[in-house]
Amino acid sequence: MTGVPEPSAAFDIERLLVAMRPRLHRYCARMVGSVIDGEDVLQDALIKAVETHAAAGNIGNPEGWLFRIVHNTALDFLRRRNRQEALRGPAELDMMADQLDAVESRQIAATSLRTFMRLPVTQRSSVILMDVLGCSLKEICEVMDCSLPAAKAALHRGRAQLREIADEPDDTPQQRLSDADRERLRAYVAHFNARDFDAIRAMISDDVRLDLVSRTHMRGKAEVFSYFGNYAKVSDWRLVPGLVEGHPAILVFDPNAPDKEPKYFMLLGWSAGMVATIRDFRYAAYAIDGAEYSV
Repeated sequence: MTGVPEPSAAFDIERLLVAMRPRLHRYCARMVGSVIDGEDVLQDALIKAVETHAAAGNIGNPEGWLFRIVHNTALDFLRRRNRQEALRGPAELDMMADQLDAVESRQIAATSLRTFMRLPVTQRSSVILMDVLGCSLKEICEVMDCSLPAAKAALHRGRAQLREIADEPDDTPQQRLSDADRERLRAYVAHFNARDFDAIRAMISDDVRLDLVSRTHMRGKAEVFSYFGNYAKVSDWRLVPGLVEGHPAILVFDPNAPDKEPKYFMLLGWSAGMVATIRDFRYAAYAIDGAEYSV
């Protein structure tokens, strides 16, 4: 795998997970069609990696081993969601993977998550691994546990199908916030931007749960309130209500660069009119890569 120094056989699993997490999320998000679900898949895969690491023995290629766990976890997720397309038998085609020019490579890397979901799983995986993450054909075979001709065939067909899809009009209906969701988010965001965290405290439930993604979990109003105190100490954020993949969300911008794209996002869950869950991607800003969002 490229992009991360190759660890030794007796590698530091925690260091490897931290270093590879953004790349692994890019793969998960495009495999399951959602940056939010992709983070769930990634967290499950990392737990499996930590649990199996000690018993795995000498791992000659730690990055490939980790990608294989992530790949299989993504497939398990797709099966549970009943969205996996039938795996096509590997056709032993006598072809080499065609080399794309820089423009087409960038176009594929920027393809929407929804578009990737229109490819069969084997084609989707091979295109993501090579054209989004820069893996070699050998590495694709290792991750997908397939032959070289099968990997070439899947890559060739996946690229061809993406070219066809790119010419089709995007008629996906634009989602909008409901009036109730917009008002709840507006109030939360207004209090947050005003640093009126006492007002926010009144909006959260007593057993509120916080997931500060890739960093920590908290539960209960007293414990979670320290999280707001940490935000009060910094000034690198400005919140705007919006949508992320159709979910009511909060987009976080750099106040010193208002014309730039959002840095990351937050998700809120409501119960009986109170904030019951908070999922903050401040320390997992990679998750917004490829996300469909609007304000």
